[in-house]
Amino acid sequence: MKTAEIKELTTAEIQERIAAEKDALVRMKLNHSISPLDNPLQIKVARRTIARLATELRQRELNK
Repeated sequence: MKTAEIKELTTAEIQERIAAEKDALVRMKLNHSISPLDNPLQIKVARRTIARLATELRQRELNK
């Protein structure tokens, strides 16, 4: 997810997306520990997406 796409989301949508991404990340890590994922870089991408969402959320809090 690109930064421009994140900026278009509302604060509530960002919070929902963070929760969904964290849930998906936990499932990916669990599945990867049991049997290797086809593309283990998905874990890295998910972490970075969560960080981008959290950064935008924090910026909005500071700008208020």
